[in-house]
Amino acid sequence: MGRCCPTMDLLRSEQMQLAQLIIPIESAHRTVSYLGDLGLFQFKDLNAEKSPFQRTYASQIKRYGEMARKLRFFKEQMVKAGFSPSTMFKLGELEDELLEMNANSEKLQRAYSELLEYKLVLQKAGEFFYSAQSNAAAQQREYEAHHLGEGSIDSPLLMEQLSWDLSVVLFPREKSMAFERILFRATRGNVFLKQSVVEDPVIDPVSGAKVSGKLSELQTTIDVGLLHRDNLLQTISHQFECWNLLVKKEKSIYHTLDMLSIDVTKKCLVAEGWCPVFATNKIQDAMQQGTFDSNSQVGAIFQVLHTKESPPTYFRRNKFTSSFQEIVDAYGVAKYQEANPSVYTIVTFPFLFAVMFGDWGHGICLFLATLYFIFREKKLSSQKLGDIMEMTFGGRYVILMMSIFSIYTGLIYNEFFSVPFELFGPSAYECRDFSCRDASTSGLVKVRATYPFGVDPKWHGSRSELPFLNSLKMKMSILLGVSQMNLGIILSYFNAKFFGNGLNIWYQFVPQMIFLNTDLYHVMIYMFLSPTDDLGENQLFNGQKFLQIVLLLLALVAVPWMLFPKPFLLKKQHQERHRGQSYALLESTDDSFELESHHDSHGHEEFEFSEVFVHQLIHTIEFVLGAVSNTASYLRLWALSLAHSELSSVFYEKVLLLAWGYNNIIILIIGIIVFIFATVGVLLVMETLSAFLHALRLHWVEFQNKFYEGDGYQFCPFAFALLKQDEE
Repeated sequence: MGRCCPTMDLLRSEQMQLAQLIIPIESAHRTVSYLGDLGLFQFKDLNAEKSPFQRTYASQIKRYGEMARKLRFFKEQMVKAGFSPSTMFKLGELEDELLEMNANSEKLQRAYSELLEYKLVLQKAGEFFYSAQSNAAAQQREYEAHHLGEGSIDSPLLMEQLSWDLSVVLFPREKSMAFERILFRATRGNVFLKQSVVEDPVIDPVSGAKVSGKLSELQTTIDVGLLHRDNLLQTISHQFECWNLLVKKEKSIYHTLDMLSIDVTKKCLVAEGWCPVFATNKIQDAMQQGTFDSNSQVGAIFQVLHTKESPPTYFRRNKFTSSFQEIVDAYGVAKYQEANPSVYTIVTFPFLFAVMFGDWGHGICLFLATLYFIFREKKLSSQKLGDIMEMTFGGRYVILMMSIFSIYTGLIYNEFFSVPFELFGPSAYECRDFSCRDASTSGLVKVRATYPFGVDPKWHGSRSELPFLNSLKMKMSILLGVSQMNLGIILSYFNAKFFGNGLNIWYQFVPQMIFLNTDLYHVMIYMFLSPTDDLGENQLFNGQKFLQIVLLLLALVAVPWMLFPKPFLLKKQHQERHRGQSYALLESTDDSFELESHHDSHGHEEFEFSEVFVHQLIHTIEFVLGAVSNTASYLRLWALSLAHSELSSVFYEKVLLLAWGYNNIIILIIGIIVFIFATVGVLLVMETLSAFLHALRLHWVEFQNKFYEGDGYQFCPFAFALLKQDEE
């Protein structure tokens, strides 16, 4: 029924089937666990009408949610202590022990800080009193020496009127000025303030204690408590990852079990979901293994259900094709077994990028940078990178292909940081005299065979370089654009043939091919503005005028060919179906918007001819206008290639060569640094991003809209392998 080892076919998604699993309750947990290890079954929620609290396994989910909370607490404590989890059972006891140790440590630290503060107060106050006592004794001796035997009536009275209030305060050093102002205002200037700086940091305590010699004793107690806590955290860290994964697995299993419907009378759970056809035997083996390991007397049952529901889309990927598939999925997930653009995107996307980025020197730089990510991908994949680096690392194989194609197109353009090289032999041209390079290319004479590969290096630096390369790249861009759009229309034919939709072949594919390819762009002006005028020197071959008129008539005929027949034929098919003259399935048509079915109370279908006709009209107008605008859009290949080449030439000539001409080592070093930063920042970063976005637009708009609907949905199986990607 299913293949054992399917081939990886990217053009069409894997064949899917809707299956029903009937699992005994005693083996349900183990069976779902094995299916999670397999990762090839997408469960449907059969209890969507119930809230999470009304489901069968709500208590188990709550229990494992509490375990996950404890694990997060352990992780926070390990991060604070500087432990990293390496490659848990009594979670509650360990949490209580850690909480108690943290509380004791905080109390001890608070007591220690308070005693330390009082110790510092006594030290500084003692210094103040000793200094004041020394100054007072000196002043007293001096006073007695000068006023011995002389009495003053005012002196004792003044001494009796003085009243002092002593306070010692610790406050942050940065708030000393504010503290002085507050004291001055509060005492109206009647204050004597003396400050002393405390060198050691002091933590503000909350409660009071005695100053006795408990500081060393408290410090010893704190150190022992911290050592005990570190030992416990180190023990936890050895098993943390295992416990964390186990809790996540169990929680996901019970979440999945809550999606199953329970049959109380039969003591079994019923599951429905999608799976690939090739995985049928693997799923049955997993169910049998779950039944055997749980010692169940009743085996699980696997049966295929027939449905008209559209299956999910599943492509088997690897790390190389995954990034290209993500580019396509960003536009829209392919409909079930619709032609997948990523098969062609693997080649066309980096190639169109390289047409705009063609420089084999810059391509080598990108290639070496990408090799660094590829060779260290195991290490980097386990690290947390920044947003930009994460995006770059995820697309490393796309950038690898882009760099390889950039080297190829750079060799065709013969540009290495805008400098030409004679890699494949000498140039076919030589100068007649020494001034011919500065004059024009008319001074060049062909002395040998044509340059074998790419642009002849003699074109670079000549007066005709820009006109020649402009003409070359512009025509090449149009040809590449028409070719890719033709590929898109051809893929629409294979889609229509695969789904058995003959209307799309005869009334969409054929007129679209005729209309697109009769618009020969190098003669469009003569065809549409003056198709019957004498061509004169613009005639390329005999009978060109007659051919132009024929092509123009074919283009005009193709427009009503696309517009009118298809809606009427769809209406005719609908009428015949209800008269019993046709038994074609409604789903055989590939256009979901062309035929709307509305079911009334009698089960009959309504055909909205106006909606179908308007949709066909919009589709026709879009294609006709797009045949011109989409082709013109490919001129961006020419524009960006020219901009990249000219920027590279400016940086080389106006920075590097200019600095070289000064014959000064300092200026040369500065010029090299500026050249490197300009090349990396502008050409290797900004130009790469610009060319990437333009290539993305060409694929999404100009290529994929010719055949790709992209209205499917992803196959999302229950898989434990995805748990690490869904980190909280």
